[in-house]
Amino acid sequence: MRAAIRERYGSVDRVQVRDVDRPTPTGDEVLVHMEAASVNRADLDLLGPEPGFTRLFLGLRAPRDHGVGCDLAGVVEAVGPDVTRFRPGDRVFGDMYPFGLGSFAEFKCAPERAFLPIPDGMSFEHAATMPHAAILAVQGLRRRDGRTAGPGDKVLISGASGNVGPFAVQIAKSYGAEVTGVCSTDAMEFVRSLGADHVIDYSKIDYATIGKRYDWILDVHGHHSLLAVRPALRRNGVYVTLGGPTGRLLQAMAVGPVISMASSRWMGLMLWWKPFKAEDVATLAELYAAGKVVPRIDQRYPLGEIVEALRRVDDGHPLGKVIITR
Repeated sequence: MRAAIRERYGSVDRVQVRDVDRPTPTGDEVLVHMEAASVNRADLDLLGPEPGFTRLFLGLRAPRDHGVGCDLAGVVEAVGPDVTRFRPGDRVFGDMYPFGLGSFAEFKCAPERAFLPIPDGMSFEHAATMPHAAILAVQGLRRRDGRTAGPGDKVLISGASGNVGPFAVQIAKSYGAEVTGVCSTDAMEFVRSLGADHVIDYSKIDYATIGKRYDWILDVHGHHSLLAVRPALRRNGVYVTLGGPTGRLLQAMAVGPVISMASSRWMGLMLWWKPFKAEDVATLAELYAAGKVVPRIDQRYPLGEIVEALRRVDDGHPLGKVIITR
């Protein structure tokens, strides 16, 4: 079978598509024939890796897992003898982040708990966009204590046009929030088409300095320091960042709790992420069925052009998700 492989850390040029042995499922494993996958910012971060301290978990000198790719949607090809939930022919999807990556391949073998059935009426391509990015969006709009952005809240999504942002805009709107999206000049019309009430061009306006305040700020990639963005939060407001450069992440983890304890505002890194949580997948399925969340696809690439697809996301220009097909 063909699979995208990287044996060393580095840029997207380290990724190669090679012929490798097709795995055989054992125990509770399921072998899935990939129909579609999608590229996430996390796929690029893991190549570096970024932040650097994640080598402690991924492998100090080289990655322990050579596969690439998180999001996967496909058809069950074979199952191990202990599998109880699936059988060949079932349509499934999942986030391979906790299971050795490897969604950019013709086949992926993982424990059956890695997968859930694709909801009726959802295409493989739409299913492939959701496991990583859409779950981050749902959980980024909900604090660990269960509080969520709600009706009448002023919500700002920084990074509204890429992987997570389009889902976050639509989900916040479905909650009844007044949504402001922050994006580049070229993406403004796209973000409006998602349902954003207001759109800010970050190349011309810094939302943290214009005197407007928000109940909830979801910063997809840590574009501001916590101290810089604090004035843009209302009393009892929430600022959640999902990622970013090493310095921003460390500040969110170290300074965020101090600000949160010393003021009425909560600020910090989303440390409560639970990959592909079944309850959140069910929420997305309901929103999708109601037409309130519609995945936006930027471009499609065959598996053999995975490097070009990764570059498309790395350049920071896609409007929505980049899809990989076999």
